[in-house]
This record gives sequence, structure tokens and C-alpha cells, in this order.
Amino acid sequence: MEPFPKLQDGISISDSGQMVPFRSVYKHLHHTWARTFSCVADVYVQPESLAEIEKIALLAHKCRKRVVTVGCGHSPSNITCTSNWLVNLDKYSRILSVDDQSGVVVMQSGIRLYALCEELERRGLAMPNLGSINQQSIAGAISTGTHGSSVRHGLMSEDVLALKITLASGTTEHCSRDENPDLFRAALLSLGSLGIISEVTFRAVPAFTLRWKQTIDADVKMFNSWPNELWTQSEFVRVWWFPYTRRAVVWQAEKTDEGLRDPPVSYYDGSLGYYIYHNLLYVAQFVPRILPWVEWFVFGMQYGFANGSTTSAVQPSRKALLMNCLYSQFVNEWAIPLHKGPEALRRLSSWLNQLTPSDPDYVPHNIPFSAKGLYVHAPVEVRVSDTTLTTNSRPFLDPTVKDGPTLYLNATLYRPYLRDPPCRERYYQAFEWLMKDMGGKPHWAKNFETYRPEIELMYGEDLDKFRNIRDAVDPRGMFLGPWHRDRILAENAQYDLEEVEVRRTKSVKSGITIFGQV
Repeated sequence: MEPFPKLQDGISISDSGQMVPFRSVYKHLHHTWARTFSCVADVYVQPESLAEIEKIALLAHKCRKRVVTVGCGHSPSNITCTSNWLVNLDKYSRILSVDDQSGVVVMQSGIRLYALCEELERRGLAMPNLGSINQQSIAGAISTGTHGSSVRHGLMSEDVLALKITLASGTTEHCSRDENPDLFRAALLSLGSLGIISEVTFRAVPAFTLRWKQTIDADVKMFNSWPNELWTQSEFVRVWWFPYTRRAVVWQAEKTDEGLRDPPVSYYDGSLGYYIYHNLLYVAQFVPRILPWVEWFVFGMQYGFANGSTTSAVQPSRKALLMNCLYSQFVNEWAIPLHKGPEALRRLSSWLNQLTPSDPDYVPHNIPFSAKGLYVHAPVEVRVSDTTLTTNSRPFLDPTVKDGPTLYLNATLYRPYLRDPPCRERYYQAFEWLMKDMGGKPHWAKNFETYRPEIELMYGEDLDKFRNIRDAVDPRGMFLGPWHRDRILAENAQYDLEEVEVRRTKSVKSGITIFGQV
């Protein structure tokens, strides 16, 4: 098939003769934020208008190219890797309108969350909820099921009122709960497989300040308060659980009218603590058995060594809800019913600490993998959400529990100086086995290795409905690649524009480099 149209000095000529810019770079190196995966895209495009986005879709279809949309690349998986066309919307990131009375904001989809929060704050508004970081684009956060930590909130997409999405045909469709509702439910968590989200209508709330406090204490105290006030004591609550020291940091935040007050800063905060921890993690690559000591020392320096140590502050919500991701990392996060949390963590503790029945904290873990000689180095992040409270449409691929609050358990593994931790394979194998035994589903943006047969059982007819809608708007698979094939596509489904992986190489600097072709 002949390429359409000619590319001359970054200008594409449409069928009608209209000149539409094609802002592209050839042979662009893309890597995830964590440098876990990378690729060399034949064409890297940064459109600045809807006409350019539509032209990209038309041109790619004519040239038989796959299209991948990418923001900050914070997902550590290979979902954004392609050897074909990579579209970045950083230059398509303006706020189009704000209704100060209703809080309804219409924005171009490439806007990063930090820029959105700053602009909202200038207008006396805020996002109702945030995840742990604010580097993602609004489209990327929606498309992967980003959530915060509050039983009073669900996924970030619960506050999306409408979307515009540019399809493989080059046309842009508007969808909402009332208009084209099936496409809306699919697009609210699309994994980049439907098209290019180009516009988002979002419901903001009046700006608010949070008074937060975090306390480090024995994890048994956390477990005892779990069924009572742990998750309801404040609007926002999150926990970091340390398996070797059997302690937990409980962070809680409530809205307040108090004046701002920054958290205390010690000499260990900043560069000193950053590099001490990083180098200790590097040493542990070669001597893993020091990791329990590293956990005790580093997090004691950060949060306090004595049980009951507290830190507090009063900050704008756009700052208070964030955390520092520190280093390159693998993340493996799963959603399970909230009430199963203590059982899941106690079983994981018994396995990691190799407890025996004589230990007072022992519970049978039943994990069919050995933990002998295994040491891990990062706390498990524990967060909650409740999508049953939303009045908006629930995404077809929503991993959260349908009939109550959801618990997210995130097993993070740092990669000191971009080197993979030796514990990763066995730890994640055991962690995923346990999460599935607890009735869990994986967070789509993370490093899980559970594939299509099991995912089909988890989602049932919701996955079938998603596939039908996806195939209707992109029957040739222009937005599909190897990540989708492994996880969400029907086994026998064939698409002539689907990209397949043909080769991969591995290095410390670039992680795993993916090479593919249509």
C-alpha cells in the first residue's frame, strides 16, 4: 500500500489539500520513568491541535502503522513500547474552560496533573483525589485506573463527566454516561487500546487544605484497628507496612481551615538520606541478608525508631497527597476486598519471615514457593478506594471490588542504580499467587505477570463487552501491541495492524528494549 501522504518538512498534505502540521521526530528513544523498558519508535509525534491528532490517526491507518500514546511513562511495564508511531500530547495540554460555580473543567488530554492542580488552585479549585504522584497526564491517569487512598473516593475516573476520543478512522467521538455510554465505560479505562483521548471534562471541587499526621507503630496495632476506625478515621488514609520489623506507618489527613505548616525537616532528609539509602540498597544486591537491617535503619531515620513516633503538617491537597517515588522501581499492585487485608498481610509476613507454628505471629500462608534465602527491601504500600459510591459509569476493566471497599497492596522493589533486585522473580511469583488466592485483580499499569486465561476468569463478561466495543472502533488493531495480546485480547482474535514483539535486549542503562513490527 502506498504511503499517504508525502511528508515534507514536517507538513502533511491531506486529501482536501489542507495543510496540517505533522510535528515528528524519527528514530526516537523512549523509556519508562523507571528505565525498566525502552524502545526506538520510528516516528515520535507531538500534535498541538485536534486536527493534527486526527491526521495522525488517518495517516497511520493509511501507512499501516500502530499508534501508541504516551505521557510521562510512569508505568514500569512495556505497555507504551512500540517500534511504530509514538504520540506524546505534552503540547496539547491547555485548559479550555472552567465553570467556577459548578467546578466543571474542560481540558486537552495531555495536561499533566501537576499543571492541572496548579491551574485549579489559582481558580480556587482542586482535584477531589490524587494518587501518589502528579507527573502523569490526565489521559494516562484515566486510562490505567489511577486511584488515591480513601474509602470516600474511587478511581480518579469517577470525576470524569465526558471524553472525546479520536478513533482509528480519524474521527473524534464524544462520549459520556448519557451519550455513547458503552464507549464511555470502555474509554474510562482503555489501556490505550481504543484510540487517542483528546479532551476530558472533569468535575473539580473547592480548593482544600489537609492537616495530616503519620504515626509509626507495631503492625499488630494496625491490624487490631482494621475492622474499626483505621480506614474511616479520616477522609484520606494510607499505610506503609514493613514486614521484617513488623511495624507500620499510618498516614491520615482531614480537611482543615488551619494555616499552612510544613513538615519538620531533619538533617537526614534530602540528599544525605537519599544517597545513603540508595547505596545501602546497592550493597544489598550482593549481600541480600542485610536488607532487614537496612529497612530498620532507613525507615527509623525517616519516621522514628520508637513506636508511637509522629510527624504532622498542614499543606494544600495537591502537595499533601503526594509521595516521593525516590528511585527506579518495579511495582506490583493488586486490588482485593478490604476486609481480607489483615489475612493477606499476615500470610505474607509468615512467608517472608519464614515463621514457624511456635511463633506467636504465625499464620499458615500456604504459598507454594520457598522463601529460603529471599530478602526484599521495600515496604508494602497499603491504600483503599470504594468505587461503589460513584454516580458515574463504572469502567468495564475496573479492577476494584464491585460490592464494597477495595484494598490495594503494592509490593514495590527498588532498582538501585538501575539494577534489578535478585529477589524479584520469586517474590512476585509468591505475591501474585497470594493475591489471586485472596480473590484479587492486578493494577493494569504495574509489573504483574498474570496473563489472559486468568484475567478472563477475573473479568468475565465485562472483558467480553470491552473487547466488543474495542473491536467496533478499531477493527484492524491499530492501537494494539504485545502487552494487549498477552492480557486482554481474545485468544483467536486477529488484527492486521497489531504490533508483535520480534526481539528484546537487556542492559542496565535501558532496561529491556522491545523491538516490534506490524
